[in-house]
Amino acid sequence: MNVMATTGDQADSLRQLATSVKKQRKATAALARDGKQKKGIRVISVTSGKGGVGKSNVVVNLALALAGREKKVLVIDADLGLGNVDVLLGLTPDYTLNDVFAGRKRLDEIIVEGPGGIRIIPAGSGLPDFTALGLQERVKIMDELDALEEDFDLLIVDTEAGISDNVTYFNSASQEIVVVVTPEPTSITDVYALIKLLATRHGERYFKVLVNMAKDTDDALQVFAKLSNVTSRFLDISLDYLGCVLRDDAVLEAVKSQKPVIELFPEAPASTCFTTLARRLLENGGERRLKGNVQFFFRRFLGAEAGMESL
Repeated sequence: MNVMATTGDQADSLRQLATSVKKQRKATAALARDGKQKKGIRVISVTSGKGGVGKSNVVVNLALALAGREKKVLVIDADLGLGNVDVLLGLTPDYTLNDVFAGRKRLDEIIVEGPGGIRIIPAGSGLPDFTALGLQERVKIMDELDALEEDFDLLIVDTEAGISDNVTYFNSASQEIVVVVTPEPTSITDVYALIKLLATRHGERYFKVLVNMAKDTDDALQVFAKLSNVTSRFLDISLDYLGCVLRDDAVLEAVKSQKPVIELFPEAPASTCFTTLARRLLENGGERRLKGNVQFFFRRFLGAEAGMESL
């Protein structure tokens, strides 16, 4: 390995990041002087401790429910090796995030339109090159996401399952974290492990819980109670119950048809749940604890801003 070359690449990436941070500060200061308020985009990550809990399905239906309330929604499929948001929607994108990281396309060139006017940034599938983002890739996507900020009201990040670096990165970078859990004991255990990691190593203190595939509302509340009991004993965090999605055969039929259940079966129990969840998210929007706008995505994760000033 050429150590000097590697060090040089890291230094270049850090300088790029510092430049982006300084540009953002100057823009914010200028807006303050002009008495104008930048709209900003609400960034929500949807995550889970294990696969098979229906997380991506939650993302696409929740995005569509939010779009139905006249919100401009952008979904980023952040499962960079096994993305499937496009598959759930029956889309066949020509380009993915892999093309952006490889320098072949800009971010705005790979966005595809989904149902209800939602927009999707598709991830690659079966390509391992960017399953662990490096500093340079983070800087690149930061700048390009920032350029899109004024075009959307909400950015929903569909993370991969588990506790990989990419998962902790996207969750730590988002303003709000929604954890998806099912009544299965393994799901509860794994989502607790994820919350513990984000709390103890990345300083996260606020989480919203969405119970998927619940038998009924009492079943969902029991799942939340179990998770809340264990976190209150061992972690100094705030756990809020967002709601539930009921177990519904209509969801399975919709997945087979590569359509969102809220579009294919709008009167189904699960569809009603997604409508309720979207309403709750928007009603609680003013109470969210902002970490910053899209630029915060990378600045916060990579370290103290003071260190950037000297670069």
